Amino acid sequence: MTAIVNVVVVVIGLAVLVLLPRSTGEERPQARPAQPRSPSPKPSAAPPKATAASARKVKANEAGLVPVIMYHRILPKRLASIDRTPAQLRKELERLAKDGYVPITAAELVARKIDIPAGAHPVVLTFDDGHPSHFALDKNGMPKNDTVVGIIFEVAAKFPTFRPAATFYVNHDPFGLRDREQQKQAVKWLLDHGFEVANHTYSHPDLRRLSNKKVAEQIVRQQRLLKKIGVPASTTFALPYGSMPRKRSKAHDGTWDGTRYRFDAVFLAGAEPTVSPYAKSFPRYAIPRIQSNGKHGECRRWCTTYWLDWLDKHPGERYTSDGDPARVSVPRKLRATLSPSRAKSVITY
Repeated sequence: MTAIVNVVVVVIGLAVLVLLPRSTGEERPQARPAQPRSPSPKPSAAPPKATAASARKVKANEAGLVPVIMYHRILPKRLASIDRTPAQLRKELERLAKDGYVPITAAELVARKIDIPAGAHPVVLTFDDGHPSHFALDKNGMPKNDTVVGIIFEVAAKFPTFRPAATFYVNHDPFGLRDREQQKQAVKWLLDHGFEVANHTYSHPDLRRLSNKKVAEQIVRQQRLLKKIGVPASTTFALPYGSMPRKRSKAHDGTWDGTRYRFDAVFLAGAEPTVSPYAKSFPRYAIPRIQSNGKHGECRRWCTTYWLDWLDKHPGERYTSDGDPARVSVPRKLRATLSPSRAKSVITY
């Protein structure tokens, strides 16, 4: 089902891209400065060890579903169905915070570095294309209001358990910046504050339409650009339009012009939560994402409003942390769904 819906998303995405106007780069007046806080230092004391009793108390289920949410432009007035307004983004993030979700990056999900409080649920916030609405600094060096990063820090200030973290999948002009030094400054700020910046190809083509060589070229050219502006080698990759190359392995492993790339994971463009990274069935090279949107048309069944409602109604199906990153806690009936190589220290109850 995911594959079918992903094809629908690809077709819609291709149509939308043709109709989208280019950003004018105009900025909205700023009502108030964002107040980012630096990443919290690692606690000196180790977190409490989970036990069967503590896992049962919080109904831990680290074999459960994880929402990976996909966003595009954040605009005062939506120009395409996949756009969201600042108010819509703010409302959705506040809902996540109230429902006990804690953001982690795509790289942390794949690496199983899910260090969140007991009883909390991981969520991955991903923003495609590196649009200017995602990140920009004001004259005081603070994230501008109504940009993605400004809103994330605003919500984090209101809800202290909501960790300010997200993954930005960018193309050749990250955040609309063409000056190399400005690009370096932008990604340094994001990396220093706990965000992930990763590869989304150089010019955002439909990879299925390209030869294997051209697929590799698109990925390598972007990887080289990211390296020049100070981004470590990407461990995750998001497919433009969710469109898989004809040779699927080229999405995560290949060579062009003497440069090799290898990703730990590949993300699609639709359309349901992913299974736990500890699960045997974790689709490392085809991880689904959920488009942020309401419940109209295709979104009646495939976008965030539907899925967040569904997870609220089925709490036993979602990933709930035991608070101990060194152990994996699950109800006894789910023990067989875990991969032994990924979950070596398991608690059942």
